[in-house]
Amino acid sequence: MTEQARNALQWCGIRPGAEEVRDERAETAESRVAMRDAMTALMQHYRDIEPLQMRDLFARDPQRFDRFSVEAGDLLLDFSKNRITDETVSLLVQLAEAAGVPEMRLAMFRGDKINNTEQRAVLHTALRNRSGSPVLVDGQDVMSGVNREIARMGAFAERVRSGEWRGFSGKRITDVVNIGIGGSDLGPKMVCEALEPFIQPGLALHFISNVDGIATEEVLSALDPETTLFIVASKTFTTQETMTNAATAREWFLSRCGDESRIAKHFVAVSTNSEAVADFGIDVDNMFVFWDWVGGRFSLWSAIGLPIMIAIGEQHFSELLDGAHAMDCHFMAAPLEENMPVLLALLGVWYQNYFGAESHAVLPYDHHLRSLPAYLQQLDMESNGKSVDRDGQPVLTTTSPVLWGATGINGQHAFYQLLHQGSRLVPADFIATAETHSGLRHHHDIMMSNFFSQTEALMRGRTLAETEGAIAETGQDPADAGHRVNHMIFEGNRPTNTLLLRKMTPRNLGMLIALYEHKIFVQGVIWNLNSFDQWGVELGKQLARTILDEFDAQASPATHDASTNNLISRYRRMTGREDLAPGERH
Repeated sequence: MTEQARNALQWCGIRPGAEEVRDERAETAESRVAMRDAMTALMQHYRDIEPLQMRDLFARDPQRFDRFSVEAGDLLLDFSKNRITDETVSLLVQLAEAAGVPEMRLAMFRGDKINNTEQRAVLHTALRNRSGSPVLVDGQDVMSGVNREIARMGAFAERVRSGEWRGFSGKRITDVVNIGIGGSDLGPKMVCEALEPFIQPGLALHFISNVDGIATEEVLSALDPETTLFIVASKTFTTQETMTNAATAREWFLSRCGDESRIAKHFVAVSTNSEAVADFGIDVDNMFVFWDWVGGRFSLWSAIGLPIMIAIGEQHFSELLDGAHAMDCHFMAAPLEENMPVLLALLGVWYQNYFGAESHAVLPYDHHLRSLPAYLQQLDMESNGKSVDRDGQPVLTTTSPVLWGATGINGQHAFYQLLHQGSRLVPADFIATAETHSGLRHHHDIMMSNFFSQTEALMRGRTLAETEGAIAETGQDPADAGHRVNHMIFEGNRPTNTLLLRKMTPRNLGMLIALYEHKIFVQGVIWNLNSFDQWGVELGKQLARTILDEFDAQASPATHDASTNNLISRYRRMTGREDLAPGERH
């Protein structure tokens, strides 16, 4: 085993022998046969298990919860309400082993360039490495740079929080506006909402991402420029949406405060382009950096997390990193059959590739987690929403599900009808916290009673006899109900995972986020995907630049398809940039 591999394992206190794990998994005829055999065995097993009812499995096995649940820290995963047996888990683990999950896991942690289309390491895990062990990229230990930048973030955050950093007029900063897009927005926003009880009183966080001017105006209209700090987050400082919004914020500030020299007291940057940052008017001493081995959707642990650091303080931010590191260690050390991210990943593969499920719901019963589904949409679908594998070949199976969701109680009165009685199988993750930050304990008990009842109802369903019994209990004769009885039957056998946190704390949130990061990574390995690039977002952005220029061109466009050409022309006419043709109506 190489020294680099040993370092990766020692992050988590693992002392490997040379025989414990291979450094690499060579793509050989033997490995391809192992993968094929594992998939074949699972397909045969699926045919055997597909007719089974979960309510019968529970009836036959009183210990089912004990065998199909895992705990890590203050996080409990109950996966017993799934259409699985011990054999299912065993076969899924064999699939993970045949796909090379242990080897790819080690390759990621030790800094191999597993992002093979961009030749980059993937080391968001290094950002929360709390062990002191080195992490090598191209032979260089990156931890000194990571720790230095976290320390800079902490010092700056403390200056803002304490009131030492003030606006140009001497007033204390009361509002922090993060301007970013994608991972530079979704992660920080989700975390700040989730940890709202830990935000310093008197400090308000705002997020601008949508290039729709209405959204930008809505945020700016409520702010005082003398007490507002803007964080412009763009690695290249050229991202169109981010820089458009940043320029608008700059103009808004200058129109009220005048002197360009004052920008330096109200704008800071998260970027790697110091020249562009300086041209904007930001002091480069107030530019925070991150690295090309940090993917945008995995970047909240880096300087992209500056708004989080300012909101909750350095200590709580450190606890967030501690929690993520704890999950990293669980992911590295736990056997695959007891490994929380691996189990969630394998269950997703089970339903996606064998049951034909097309989507997956994330249902947090916690108002603080209201943006978690949106955050996970990017994390999952931008990572694994691909039809080309790591070798540039078409994939041979379906990959990322359509991920969606909303807060639980609201969802019950919106789309749960489809979950319970719809024609599609939709596996779901139910997420809640046992302890609440609210003083309204009875409200929390009502919510949690729904949280537990929904997974039970999805699993058990309700038979014809049970439905008729329920009607009889109301004093009605079931025979009088007619065909209405059929509408009241629930098929059940709908799979769910239950994730129960003791309380929403920075540490527990860090564990939860890292859990999903690693789940998505494992699924990418099984599907042989590069989960860390996103070429699919490029074409639309390139075409948008061309179309933007055409809005004010002298002649109507003729370079696109007939639909796009005519839509652009109609937009030009509707906005007064081109006369209507004779006979056409406004």
